[in-house]
Amino acid sequence: MIIAVPNCQGRVSPVFDVAARLLLVDDRNGAESKRREVVLFERTREGMMRNLRELKIEVLICGAISLGLQQSLEQMGIRVVAGICGEIESVLAAYREERLNSSEFIMPGCCGRRWSRDSDKGVADRPHRAASLK
Repeated sequence: MIIAVPNCQGRVSPVFDVAARLLLVDDRNGAESKRREVVLFERTREGMMRNLRELKIEVLICGAISLGLQQSLEQMGIRVVAGICGEIESVLAAYREERLNSSEFIMPGCCGRRWSRDSDKGVADRPHRAASLK
């Protein structure tokens, strides 16, 4: 599985839509097999979607993301785990251990969000969307 995390000086970038760098981690059975960083040049929704499809991203862990881009990525089959903040290494470890719902990783202003790796599509449940995801 390829996990992508927008990188801003070793932390999850606060807004995915304008992120410049993306850390790609090839995670096999909960263990990292390879990683690399790519520069994101595309700024349109369509361009970003094309980039993520070409990179074969399966999971995107990010901070804030526009609802339209999130929905488009989810329709492409990419699991979006939004509203996450923190040091990338800690976030990746928490993802593997299914601890991303811990308050230390919840981006300010994203209270009430619940997330589970095995939940419906593995996406963050937001209070206004929770009923539609179940």
